[in-house]
Amino acid sequence: MAKLVCALLLALLAISMVAALVMAKEETQYYLDSGSYGPGSLQPQQCPSQCTRRCGQTQYRKPCMFFCQKCCAKCLCVPPGSYGNKAVCPCYNNWKTKRGGPKCP
Repeated sequence: MAKLVCALLLALLAISMVAALVMAKEETQYYLDSGSYGPGSLQPQQCPSQCTRRCGQTQYRKPCMFFCQKCCAKCLCVPPGSYGNKAVCPCYNNWKTKRGGPKCP
């Protein structure tokens, strides 16, 4: 009887873990696909907080913040995450320096 109860508890635990993983995956996908990112998705007053999020993990925080805010003011968009994902904001992704490198962090 004790083995049956233990097996049922383990099965219940496994099912709840799988359900949590599936829900987390769906929320992440919705978060990236939703209208919260993309050209014109921000107001100018939102740029400092979004750039703080974007530049929060870099060791070059000051230049990152400077260029991120410049790009955000022009594009009204900051990509999700602290690195990459620039395809979500084409303006942010395509703005280049005179040498052809990326202007926006």
